[in-house]
Amino acid sequence: MIEVVLLAVAVYAIVCGAAWWLQDRLVYFPSRTVAWTPAAAGLDYRDVWLDADGERLHGWFVPGPIGDHGPTPVVLFLHGNAGNLGDRIETLAVLHRTGAAVLAIDYRGYGQSEGEPGEAATYADAHAAWRWLLAAGHPPQRIVVMGRSLGGGVASWLAAHEPVGGLVLENTFTSVAALGAEVYPWLPVRWLARIRYDSLARMPAVSAPVLIAHARADMVVPFRHGRALLDATTAPKRFLELDGGHDDAFLATGERYVEALRAFLSEVAETSVASDVSRPPDVPPPR
Repeated sequence: MIEVVLLAVAVYAIVCGAAWWLQDRLVYFPSRTVAWTPAAAGLDYRDVWLDADGERLHGWFVPGPIGDHGPTPVVLFLHGNAGNLGDRIETLAVLHRTGAAVLAIDYRGYGQSEGEPGEAATYADAHAAWRWLLAAGHPPQRIVVMGRSLGGGVASWLAAHEPVGGLVLENTFTSVAALGAEVYPWLPVRWLARIRYDSLARMPAVSAPVLIAHARADMVVPFRHGRALLDATTAPKRFLELDGGHDDAFLATGERYVEALRAFLSEVAETSVASDVSRPPDVPPPR
């Protein structure tokens, strides 16, 4: 009996060690082959190349229907943990319908971006994209950071650390540790988690308007995560309940999704215009 117990303890310890050591492989599922470009949806675009900690990152900039600039915000889109930009063409087409310009990037290790993914790396990648938008002439108050699933963890980090015009979180978990504890209740996930993406802890630090969208039928990230993020948000906030599941919610929700995003972006645009008007002429916009 003692030998059986010792064997069980040894096996459990090995499983815990593997979970700690192999976390990157359990979280990130990048693909190198970019099968589609925005041209497949009839969208004009240009390739964007960024430098993040010496790594060369790839992205696409899709101008809005009325051009690159103007009062309409630009959306910095941060995708989830699998695939690459080529799998987000439908998303870019939907965002284009809101009237916004869009910058979408592949994290390092995804698509044509160099390097290997990691939590700190994704934060640096998003920050590089934010800096690119500033250099391209987009004021921070007109940049709306949008993250889907794991991308929401990246977006919340950026919105908590830099001035942005708005934050959109779609089907985003409160943290990797919290979600992992629900998926693997027999493992001490909260102790083992090296990768955290703790959006719940960051929401009180976000001062920009927030839109949280979550599908009630999401079988990957439970609906309660979206509600918890909403409760933790102290900035002006909205909540959009989505149809469909984790991956297809934006399509399943249809026009209601487009209109909700358009309304949120309009709110950000009105706020940014008011900010421009109220700023003294001798004070340059924040960089």
